[in-house]
Amino acid sequence: MWIDRKALAAEIPAAAALDTRQLCELLASVGFPVDGVAQREGGDVLDVDITANRGDAMSHRGMAREVAARLHRPLAPLAPPASAEGAPQVQVRLESPACPLYATALLSLGKGGTPPEVQAFLRALEATPKGLPAVDASNELLHRCGHPTHAFDADRIRGAVSVRWARVGETLVTLDGVTRTLAAQDLVIADESGPIALAGVMGGEATKVTEATRRVLLESAWFDPKAVKATARRHSLHTDASHRFGRGADPAMASVARDLLVDRLKAWAGATLEGAWTAGALPPAGAPVALEASLLTRVAGEPLPLPEAAEILRRLGCAVDERSGSLVVQPPSWRHDLVIPEDLAEEVLRLRGYEHIPSVLPPLEGPPVPLAAEYLQRQALARRLAHLGFHQTVTYGFISPEADAAFAAPGNAVEGRTLANPLGQEYSVMRGTLLASLRATAEQNLRQGAREVRLFEVAPAHVSGPKGPTERFTLGLAWGGTLGGEDYLSPARPVQEADLAGVARDLGLARLPEVRPLGEGLFGFEVPVADLPEAGARIIPAFRPFSRFPAVERDLSLLVDLGQSHEALTTAMRGALPAEALQDLRCVDVFRHKSLPPGRQAWLMRLRFQADRTLVGAEVDGWMVAALAAAESLGAKLRA
Repeated sequence: MWIDRKALAAEIPAAAALDTRQLCELLASVGFPVDGVAQREGGDVLDVDITANRGDAMSHRGMAREVAARLHRPLAPLAPPASAEGAPQVQVRLESPACPLYATALLSLGKGGTPPEVQAFLRALEATPKGLPAVDASNELLHRCGHPTHAFDADRIRGAVSVRWARVGETLVTLDGVTRTLAAQDLVIADESGPIALAGVMGGEATKVTEATRRVLLESAWFDPKAVKATARRHSLHTDASHRFGRGADPAMASVARDLLVDRLKAWAGATLEGAWTAGALPPAGAPVALEASLLTRVAGEPLPLPEAAEILRRLGCAVDERSGSLVVQPPSWRHDLVIPEDLAEEVLRLRGYEHIPSVLPPLEGPPVPLAAEYLQRQALARRLAHLGFHQTVTYGFISPEADAAFAAPGNAVEGRTLANPLGQEYSVMRGTLLASLRATAEQNLRQGAREVRLFEVAPAHVSGPKGPTERFTLGLAWGGTLGGEDYLSPARPVQEADLAGVARDLGLARLPEVRPLGEGLFGFEVPVADLPEAGARIIPAFRPFSRFPAVERDLSLLVDLGQSHEALTTAMRGALPAEALQDLRCVDVFRHKSLPPGRQAWLMRLRFQADRTLVGAEVDGWMVAALAAAESLGAKLRA
């Protein structure tokens, strides 16, 4: 979020004495690092990183509170002239508990415009001034004080205004010109003609303020954060207002922000107040939180005096009751994140300064716990694939239903793996396969000009079950592109399915997995990690000492079918021979010619025998007979 230095100094005058570097270091010390500094409108603007739980800090006033607490200096007073409330000029009905408070006012606009210094302030924060006082004042207050407000064209409102849940089928054209179909879970501002705004998110086109607007109805309310966040996510409509309401705005600021907006319109546009009124009441404050001295000591790592902790919390706006051995703390209305004792302890340490926490080594008790065998197996698998030239990827565990359907196994119903509250449709399914993610990553690399891609991922895949999805670690592998071609000795060729079969053999799989085409020239397979050799199992065979005795080589010329599997034939022949004597078995020549019987081909099989003794011809002849018999069992015949 952008913070203008001059505007911050207006909220906390003590900040004016700090240069930009000192201010950046101070903000970082209280948990708000500055990502960058820009020069705009004649001054420095800081890009401050604010965590999601600190909606109270998303304004110059909120950031000034943090600076004031650290510097032990007071804030500039925020006391607008109170608008005298009277009878409602427009009836406001609160029909949903998601909006307990709605402060409003009706004004007639005169002549005038947005002051130049306010326009410069908005431009410095990358907000475009509209030249309409009611709109610019609302935007300026949002950035300065952190409470979103809205101005309706009062003459376009029909009848009473109500805050209610939308009705199924209702539509609303929002200020961005998009027609949105509403759901029953959307909180809306409506008049008698229908919805006129998405509560806490964005106003409607039909009641927007224009140059022709003569009267405005102001809105300064408090909306439930969950309702606003759900609506913004449902419509993919994330605005400055929804960010602040969704993270928890200050309900006590509703009336104050309304009065500030009224005061600005009087000063900027010569507006006349026709009436101000409030519907509802402040939501009840949260329960006090007790901070025990023992817990504070445990979190801090050393004893901290309770009076010091109480003074720090009071600087943050908390009401503190000091008791024997504990503090009873009532957080301020703007700090929705202080709900448990640990939150208070962290705030004490944050404002006290992390540099005061002593540095000590943690105690060591006994030997370290050994790593799990499953983890070691996955690490060994990743190292092996890296040695083979593959790159490990890490992709999202959630994918779209369409991507999941392309590779999901039969019986793995997508309904059992669909999230109830996904970030979006493309992340709504817990993936049952890694191939969809690997395909997308590989195709992106190929589109970017990669000549060859070798990718793998070791991650959980999910299987639907009666008690919910279960996960199992899976290896997914993708290989595509062009091999070779770097020189005339290695001609270029596309990656083939057999290449992946070779990888599967190298990994020691008992049976080859199904190699699936992922795209043009792109293939992949996946297997459960549990099916792979356990960590520590040797993939490279153990060394076998060389024999001092001569080896014996014999050839078998066999007629086999054209569809004969080399693996099946060699497996059968090896099974018939003594493993301790058989040193090598391979096909050294393939002959196909019209002189051979139809549907047959000739394979020359070379067998090498060696042992720790001298082999005699009779025993080698017996082994060759056994090898021929094993080959004949698969339909092979000795070639004459």
